[in-house]
Amino acid sequence: MLKYRLSALAILILGALLGWYVYNSEVTDSRPFKLGLDLSGGTQLLYKADTSTIAGGTVDEAMDSLRETVERRVNLFGVAEPIVQREKGSSVAGEGEERLIIELPGVTDANQAIEMIGKTPTLEFRMQKEDVELDENQNPTTLFGEPILTGRNIVRAELVFGQGAVANEPQVVVHFDDEGTKIFAETTKASVGKTFGIFLDGQPISTPVIREEIPDGTAVISGNFTPESARELVRNLNFGALPVPIELLSTQTVSGTLGDEAVGQGVLASIVGFGAVALFMVLWYRLPGLIAVIALSLYAVANLALFLLLPVTLTAAGIAGFILSLGMAVDANILIFERMKEEMKKGKDLQQATADGFSRAWLSIRDSNVSSMITAVILFWFGTSVIKGFALVFGLGVLVSMLTAITISRTFLVALGMRGASGFTRFLFGSGIKI
Repeated sequence: MLKYRLSALAILILGALLGWYVYNSEVTDSRPFKLGLDLSGGTQLLYKADTSTIAGGTVDEAMDSLRETVERRVNLFGVAEPIVQREKGSSVAGEGEERLIIELPGVTDANQAIEMIGKTPTLEFRMQKEDVELDENQNPTTLFGEPILTGRNIVRAELVFGQGAVANEPQVVVHFDDEGTKIFAETTKASVGKTFGIFLDGQPISTPVIREEIPDGTAVISGNFTPESARELVRNLNFGALPVPIELLSTQTVSGTLGDEAVGQGVLASIVGFGAVALFMVLWYRLPGLIAVIALSLYAVANLALFLLLPVTLTAAGIAGFILSLGMAVDANILIFERMKEEMKKGKDLQQATADGFSRAWLSIRDSNVSSMITAVILFWFGTSVIKGFALVFGLGVLVSMLTAITISRTFLVALGMRGASGFTRFLFGSGIKI
């Protein structure tokens, strides 16, 4: 009995510490909750990626590289917790086109957000087509083949100044990754004497003739650069050159006022939901109901602490998942208490009824929670950003609720040390208006 009472005391102390951590983190803003675009306000941009020049087998790789590049780009502008993710357009809307959704919390100026993304250049390296002569009056893109290298193959760029005949001319040197180095070496070795086109945002900025194989994975971009324009190109390339061109489809701006209102409504709904469940449990299940409320409070505190530690980006859908999980969390307690009543009706004392009630309820609790977890995983795997937020919060809630119901509730009940089957005991562990 002593070990259960010590365990109960330890649980209460841990719950108090977690509650202090959650309160202190939010009030002092040392590590506040991460709020999604719909709660904090900001801008959402929807882009379409042009993958027409990319081989079918490498589209996924190119889109993943695009997502990482754009995310790196907006991070450098100090945007708080940007969300950049891929989306496949429907066959009706865009014939399965590849899209990129960019959420920038705290950025309510859509033009500023568009400028952030638009400054990133698209760099491509193309070989001149066979039996084609360069003509200034002809569209340069028709004179060169498909890109053999893009900005996603660049590790870094640097500004240098030429020597000899091109003394003091600003030049940009780019260094390729291992894949780019191999491709560039093979291309230059097989194309000595041919023209190599370097395109920035679809326009040729340099068309050098390959004099020899270049095995070290570097390429020199020269042109009509000023020191300022060359330095800007280097900076943008280091920020991340887009591996595929993108086109803005739509923008959506959420004001901070609407976000604050949504947060307030979500918090109010959580309090009302928790209060309603707590009132029902105490009135219907009496002493076990009170213990369930304590376990439910610890469940809520543990969930909020997890949201801070992981961290979890909370959206309106996520708050809805949290409120739903409150109701789900008490479900296991109800199963246990009903089984306990059945055992007490058989004449068993409280201690034996508690042990048998938990044992009988476990299989039902396990099956219901496993089915809920499977649902959460499916929603998270196949859902969009809104659905993912709901699924993540709901799934975490199911996991934590199993711990609070099976471990915390049982520990507190046993720690009470009540024995026998007196009328008063049966009243405390009865339900509704019946004794």
